[in-house]
Amino acid sequence: MLELRPACECCNAELPPQSEQALICSFECTFCANCAASKLGFICPNCGGELVTRPRRPAAKLADNPPSTLRVDKPQLDVLPRLYPNRQGSFVPNTRQQRTQR
Repeated sequence: MLELRPACECCNAELPPQSEQALICSFECTFCANCAASKLGFICPNCGGELVTRPRRPAAKLADNPPSTLRVDKPQLDVLPRLYPNRQGSFVPNTRQQRTQR
């Protein structure tokens, strides 16, 4: 089950469970839409994976399955260009690089 973390790891903006502005990677690193677009190029600075819109949990399910209260704050995300120099700013959502078979 998704954690639904409460805030952007970059700017600490609030991202409640029903937010349409929350984006996550496959490891659930969480960012706001503004940081994902303007600072990260829709690439997770932690793993290099794509950032996609976080699914919203139906309100009726939140009582039994509450969102996380864990806040991850990593405001110094200037490492992205050094870690993934060929990907920043060039990612187009829904486009994936194909892996070659070994």
